[in-house]
Amino acid sequence: MGMEGIYGIRGATTVSSDFPQEVDDAVKEMMDLIYRQNEIGDRDIAAIIFSQTHDIRTRNAAAACRKAGFAAKVPLFCVQEADISGALPLAIRVLVLVNHPVQKEPRMVYLRKAASLRPDYEEE
Repeated sequence: MGMEGIYGIRGATTVSSDFPQEVDDAVKEMMDLIYRQNEIGDRDIAAIIFSQTHDIRTRNAAAACRKAGFAAKVPLFCVQEADISGALPLAIRVLVLVNHPVQKEPRMVYLRKAASLRPDYEEE
């Protein structure tokens, strides 16, 4: 690879309903896999950007990330996903900006119903 600077790792997941614990569990699962599969830690991350669909209102995904013990000193940002007709409902997306040269191919993480967004990334 040898690319210098910041690179991104994408991920997405869904919840079955809008309850704080469901959001917490889904974000924890997604972030744990992103960290493990990419062999990164908080020290490697420049910032994390979350989006969530308009039908998730009980918990902010960035708050769920912190609650799960990730990104204690990392800048986090969460926005509402554009409300596009026919888009996947109850979805949470993430872009993790890693601040070091690419050491290996980044592993994207698409879980639950969000796996349909990127069938080219198979969960292992």
